[in-house]
Amino acid sequence: MDTHAVLTAFGLTALAGLSTGIGSLIAIYSKQFSHRFLALSLGFSAGVMLYVSFIEIFQKARISLVEVHGDALGYLYTTLAFFGGIALAALIDKLVPISDTPDELNTITELGTHPTKPKTHHLYRMGMFSAIAIGIHNFPEGLATFMAAIADPFLGISIAVAIAIHNIPEGIAVAIPIYYATKSRVQAFTWSFLSGLSEPVGAAIGFFLLRNIFSESLFGIIFAGVAGIMVYISLDELIPAAEEFGEHHIVLYGLISGMMLMAGSLLLFL
Repeated sequence: MDTHAVLTAFGLTALAGLSTGIGSLIAIYSKQFSHRFLALSLGFSAGVMLYVSFIEIFQKARISLVEVHGDALGYLYTTLAFFGGIALAALIDKLVPISDTPDELNTITELGTHPTKPKTHHLYRMGMFSAIAIGIHNFPEGLATFMAAIADPFLGISIAVAIAIHNIPEGIAVAIPIYYATKSRVQAFTWSFLSGLSEPVGAAIGFFLLRNIFSESLFGIIFAGVAGIMVYISLDELIPAAEEFGEHHIVLYGLISGMMLMAGSLLLFL
């Protein structure tokens, strides 16, 4: 692999993952945040990821596998790898579930006016478990961003932005309970920041495990799997979270806007 491309891919993955820190800063320094804007942003992120997964990433994977294995087998392997990515994301989700973030946020952000505050140890435990769960979930996201950036830096930027938007509410979910439990902005920021660090770590692990056996066929399989992971993240996390934060049509407008922007940007580079 080209060294410059690898460093660029790692940089984009790190920026995407560490945007959880942005979420923590919003949580600990803002009295309120706009649920409608967050819903629009999450819908937009889902639109980008869904469009690019089906239109760009899946097709690039198919082309790579068809060149090596022929039309029929190449398409079959692409399809199997795509659903394999979905299965991997679903397995991680099953083994390490993330609690319903929007409900937690809606409850915790009202603590200042709520007459009965939860015990601090419960809040701290909630924040720590959220950080661990989100960190594990971020591993495949890091690999997805890294692989996309390796194949096409412009595509990598688009996915990194979408993942970054997705990570902001995750950072909020980690920071708020820890901040309310400890009254420490440093602890809240640190744990939120660390939960996103697993994305570049996931990219690094994937790179060092695969770099010596990398081939056109392996690239196609991984890339198709990445498309599946991104589709699962969009359908299982982004859209449901967006729906919880805002009205259905706000989410839909964000979703369509994300698709349109991604389509327009891809057309510019034809």
